[in-house]
Amino acid sequence: MNSPTRKSASAAAGAPARVSRRNFLKQSAGATGGLVLGFHLPLMGQQALAQGAAAATMPPEINAWVVIQPDDRVVIRIARSEMGQGTLTGLAQLVAEELECDWAKVTTEYPTPGQNLKRERVWGDFSTGGSRGIRQSHDYVRKGGAAARMALMQAAADGWKVPIAECSVSKGVITHGPSKRSTTYGKVAVAASRLPQPKDVTLKPAKDWKIAGKRIARLDTVDKTTGKQVYGMDLKLPGMLNAAMTDCPIFGGKVKSFDEAAVMKRPGVKKVVRVGDSGVAVIADTWWRAKTALDALKVEWDPGPNAKASSEAFAEVLNEALESTDAVIGNDVGNAVSAIDNAARRIEAVYSYPHQNHACMEVMNATVKWTPERCEVWAPTQNGEAALAATAEAAGLKPAQCEVYKIHLGGGFGRRGGTDYVSKAVLIAKEMPGVPIKMLWSREEDMAQGRFHPVTQCKLVAGLDDKGEIAGLHMRIAGQSILATVNPQMIRDGKDPVVFQGLNPPGPEASIGYTFPALRVDHAMRNPSVPAGFWRGVNLNQNTIYLECFIDEIAHATQQDPLALRRKLMAKSPKHLAVLNAVAVKIGYDKPAPAGVFRGIAQTMGFGSYVAAIAEVSVGKGGELTIHRIVAGTDCGNAVNPQQIEAQVEGSFVYGLSAALYQECTVKDGRIEQTNFHNYPSLKMAQMPKVETVLVPSGDFWGGVGEPTIAVAAPAVLNAIFAATGKRIRNLPLKDQLSKA
Repeated sequence: MNSPTRKSASAAAGAPARVSRRNFLKQSAGATGGLVLGFHLPLMGQQALAQGAAAATMPPEINAWVVIQPDDRVVIRIARSEMGQGTLTGLAQLVAEELECDWAKVTTEYPTPGQNLKRERVWGDFSTGGSRGIRQSHDYVRKGGAAARMALMQAAADGWKVPIAECSVSKGVITHGPSKRSTTYGKVAVAASRLPQPKDVTLKPAKDWKIAGKRIARLDTVDKTTGKQVYGMDLKLPGMLNAAMTDCPIFGGKVKSFDEAAVMKRPGVKKVVRVGDSGVAVIADTWWRAKTALDALKVEWDPGPNAKASSEAFAEVLNEALESTDAVIGNDVGNAVSAIDNAARRIEAVYSYPHQNHACMEVMNATVKWTPERCEVWAPTQNGEAALAATAEAAGLKPAQCEVYKIHLGGGFGRRGGTDYVSKAVLIAKEMPGVPIKMLWSREEDMAQGRFHPVTQCKLVAGLDDKGEIAGLHMRIAGQSILATVNPQMIRDGKDPVVFQGLNPPGPEASIGYTFPALRVDHAMRNPSVPAGFWRGVNLNQNTIYLECFIDEIAHATQQDPLALRRKLMAKSPKHLAVLNAVAVKIGYDKPAPAGVFRGIAQTMGFGSYVAAIAEVSVGKGGELTIHRIVAGTDCGNAVNPQQIEAQVEGSFVYGLSAALYQECTVKDGRIEQTNFHNYPSLKMAQMPKVETVLVPSGDFWGGVGEPTIAVAAPAVLNAIFAATGKRIRNLPLKDQLSKA
């Protein structure tokens, strides 16, 4: 990136908190996947990094977010990671909107977490997960753009010796109204870089947006389609070697021994190294030579305490927990237990959801160069700061002696919020100081060493009065806690708050949307040996399946239309209801579906946004499922790029439907059985339904986009399957359950 040339002040007032190495390591390592687990309230630094004489030749930094080139090109710095979700373009739109620059001249670059630490976290939070890339940084990045615009205009006004109020700007051209003189950002950038940053910054209302809020093509599309884009696994450095590694396939196991001599004479092999207590790696001149040598290496494992673990055993534990007395309450209204006990009628069902792998198209990888004085890492990571913390810890160095260079991700989905692969790459590189080494996992290793979607079961019990109205509802979730794996210190009194996504009381995050006279949602935590991780959509996925399918069960049992029942229950949740109604209108719910086609409904709220979907499916005589069409609605408050929102909805449906229809990670003898896409398939292009997205932006808040809609795809389809067949699918994934009907 371009080095700063001066001290920059904040575009938003306030001094940043100073971060000790201890707290940096602790907090950064915790900020993963779908939840903010460390520091997350960014404040721009008042003191920028002092620069040497060489920096004087670099283009001027107007502030931390904006660099202006002499030829008027604009470099916008993006702290969040780009992994296909479009955050890079969306954040650039917000900065450019306030900057009033020419969008055709905009480029972007990543600042590094090392620079962020040195500059007192001027760029704020680097973590990219939980659909918060835009929703939790929109304010300060826009202020960065606005402050830069104000400084550039002030520099022009000062040069002309006129009041700034007489000046205007459009597409990077500043004009003095009375004299008609004009200049460009590039010509006043140096002068602007020397001015103090304005203290009071006013942002544009959304109604005045010209760049933000528009259907603008992504900045990274061309490089990706031409192959110019370099991903982590493509990276090449001078003198680089390659490493293939394997970890104990049984979680909790260790390396007992390995025969190094058996492979050291193979062509290209440089070294065989132990990686921590549980892994072994081969370093060679090419990755294929390293991988084939690793395959030939005879490793003896100490399986540890989980050698007999199995999915069947996990399921038994969870099933027992559905009736246990040690559950922690997440949402409690009235007395649900009493209401159900005294109800005229009782309906109950048990659902289950399996372990699942992220299965990123780009497997885990990182390139590391380590010396006793410095460690540099090139990695596709969702959290550069957490990666820096992990690098420092594994390298045995201070964070100031380390640096992480972020690379676009070939898929993240929460997996790359973790840092286990970064730590292992550093440990490998330490064995050959001064030599850059790229560690690349095989697909099989990636499948075996995931951080998996948590396994859960849910028992739902509803009590109905003599009129068929819901008197009380009890949802008992039994299963795994993600926080127990990634950040156990955040569990308070046995409660993992992430478990209750989509089932929370009314509020700004993941609220339930329905009003019941009595409600209890509780969780009996049971953690198997398989490590859990944040997986796109997190717990909102299965919770929405559980609740939305059960609401359909109640509608069927009481002979009510599924949409009518939801509308009645959502009368006090207008934002939930508005999105559902918009979807119903779009699909033409008031008219019958085509012959042989059946509909299913789902809605939820998560990651700050309200979403709904209605699916149309047909099922053949042999159980062949065809998903014809899904209409999806979302209210994310402010829509930064409608085209990208539509793409995110469509992409989330691919991910969500793949999980619901096919994907399951099973454990036998302590290890994951699935090894590649032949036994962990994804939805094929021919199976993808037509997706129509309805945007319902109410404009008074900022919600996420990448994850919320994934949660409604599966339950909408499952409810449509019931409408078509009368068969209720309660255990995911679907697989061949229809053909067995």
